[in-house]
Amino acid sequence: MSTFRFTTITEGLPSTVPFVGPETQERENNSLFKARLGANENVFGPSPLCVEAMQNAAKDTWMYGDPENFDLKEKLATLHNTSVKNIVIGEGIDALLGYLCRLFIEPGDKVVSSLGAYPTFNFHVAGYGGILKTVPYLNDCEDPLSLLNLARESQAKLCYFSNPDNPMGTCHSGAQLELAMRNIPDGCLFILDEAYVEFAPQGTAPNIEIDNKKVIRFRTFSKAYGMAGARVGYAICHNELALAFNKIRNHFGVSRVSQAGALAALDDKPHLLQTIDNVNASKNRIYDIAKTNNLKAIPSATNFVAIDCGGGQERAVRIMKGLISNGIFVRMPFVEPQNRCIRISAGKPEDLDLLEQVLPKVLSKI
Repeated sequence: MSTFRFTTITEGLPSTVPFVGPETQERENNSLFKARLGANENVFGPSPLCVEAMQNAAKDTWMYGDPENFDLKEKLATLHNTSVKNIVIGEGIDALLGYLCRLFIEPGDKVVSSLGAYPTFNFHVAGYGGILKTVPYLNDCEDPLSLLNLARESQAKLCYFSNPDNPMGTCHSGAQLELAMRNIPDGCLFILDEAYVEFAPQGTAPNIEIDNKKVIRFRTFSKAYGMAGARVGYAICHNELALAFNKIRNHFGVSRVSQAGALAALDDKPHLLQTIDNVNASKNRIYDIAKTNNLKAIPSATNFVAIDCGGGQERAVRIMKGLISNGIFVRMPFVEPQNRCIRISAGKPEDLDLLEQVLPKVLSKI
């Protein structure tokens, strides 16, 4: 009997995904969620200009998208005061992280990240045979100095750091990061994931010289721009690194429709600012709901709030499951001590009305 001749690396990997989608849970429970507050999606949606542009582009879906993503790169280069040669477009940050690992990681190469940080990066590292080294969070924040010290000690090729952070929602100032990044060791690339930076306080994004070969930063249209389903992300980096992505990326990965939507989204700054206001108002209400129920909300620089459930993982799991069983989709961090929390994405008023009604009932049964 013939067998599939998988790679040795693939044979050793589990058949799992980093996140179980809400759709999977809906199928398993034979019931739709009433409030979708677990995936850090932007429930306030994309700009009307973005929607119109995507609708207009839909008739041309018979054509491939521009494999160079030229118009979008040009507009992003203007936004960030750089050159198109320093911009890489991909199918969200997730795909770009996969491409980056393919560029740098061979079996046995060391990679550094925070214990409990964004698991999709770890997924890609494992897929290319990398060895992940981790440091714990410090006061619910990723610790850039410890990460870079470990990168130096382990001679890591890549060091991953998100600011603001997922899953805790905390952040460091740009000035703090600029100091920390002076310690990036030679031979190591510092990955700065800024997926949530539009929601963060002014001054969170560090100033990084574009000719710095030790840093690559990632941004996305999934969060503040409300385009998670369109899958558009980008990297800003040294032109030599940007050019290297052309060796391995999926050149037709970002559709014509998605490119049109992203271009239009960049033209609607009032909608972006309104979205940020909506998210801030929603977070403030989540803070109040947590406080009313004697739970501790961790101040967030993202579009979600981590809530300390006050009793370790077991209590957090029970609260999460209680909310899910009542039609509210939420998630929680995977790793101790972050797993004492549940994580609630910013929602519309009606979503939070439901949370306000259901959470006390769930807690009364814990």
